[in-house]
Parts: sequence; structure tokens; C-alpha cells
Amino acid sequence: MVVRSIGVWSAARLYGGLCATLGLLFGAILALIALAGGMAGAADSSGPAAGLASGALGAMFGVGAIIVLPIFYGVLGVIMGALTAALYNLFAGMFGGIEVDIQ
Repeated sequence: MVVRSIGVWSAARLYGGLCATLGLLFGAILALIALAGGMAGAADSSGPAAGLASGALGAMFGVGAIIVLPIFYGVLGVIMGALTAALYNLFAGMFGGIEVDIQ
């Protein structure tokens, strides 16, 4: 069995979903790091107003990472998935597809 062509849109959707999931994971990790940094900044600040501002900035950065990174990674994943599938189809036409042995 030889894979001669890949559906560009189906590969793009799949890769976009995978990348968006990774973006959510990275965003959550970044949010935890921002939360810890905000708490450390609040504890180390010279006054209560500076500590509140530092903690709020860390929280906004963390929430922004959870929202923005999955969208950003997902969009880039769709673009890269479509580009990769289209290039595969081009090169598979020139050199032949990938041989797959299935039982």
C-alpha cells in the first residue's frame, strides 16, 4: 500500500487541533509561572499598592497566555499542516508516495 496523496484540509485541521492543544498546555504552564512570579513580586515589593499591581499584572499575563497561545498555535498549526500536506502531495507526485505495510 502506498500513500500517494493527503487531503490538505483534513491534515490542516488535524494539525491545527494538535497544535491548539499544545498551546493550551503551554499557556497553562506559562500562567502558573506568571502566577508564581506575581506572588513573588507582591511579596518583595516596597508597598501594598506596588504588590497589588505586580500580582495583577502576573494574573493578567497568565490569563492572556491561556487565551492567546491556543489560538496562536492553532492558527499556525492549520497553516503549517496545509503547507506540509501540499508539499507532500507535490513531492509524492515526483518521487512516489510513502510505502505502508498493513496487516
